[in-house]
Parts: sequence; structure tokens; C-alpha cells
Amino acid sequence: MWWWNDYWPAPFMFIGPVLMILFIVVCMTLMFLMMRSGMCSRRRGGTALEILKERFARGEINQAEYEDRRRLLEA
Repeated sequence: MWWWNDYWPAPFMFIGPVLMILFIVVCMTLMFLMMRSGMCSRRRGGTALEILKERFARGEINQAEYEDRRRLLEA
């Protein structure tokens, strides 16, 4: 390709590396945001006492079982 330097001006030869660096930065940013949102969703699970209250409110456990487990958790 002997005509390459005559056909494309010199400033255009920097487009490829700049686009590659931009692509890498975008990929790293997306990875960071995805990992951060994954960590946040794990934290939203709540404490053991909150989970116990939710289970009691849904009727999964009765009042006696709720009181026993609550005393164990608060001890």
C-alpha cells in the first residue's frame, strides 16, 4: 500500500489508537458500574431482625417462634 501516506493526511492516523483507548475506558467504566450495583443489591437484604420481622408479617412463622428468635438475635 504505497499510496497510504498520500491518501490519508497525518492527523487521521491517530483516530485508531484514540478510539481503542476510549473503548477500553468505556468497558472499564461499565465493569465498575456493574460490580458496584451488584454489591449494592447484596446490602439491601437487611439485617437478621428485619428478615425475621418480614417473615412474621407474611405469616411464615407464628408469634411464639418470632418472639423466641427475636430474643436470640437481640441477646
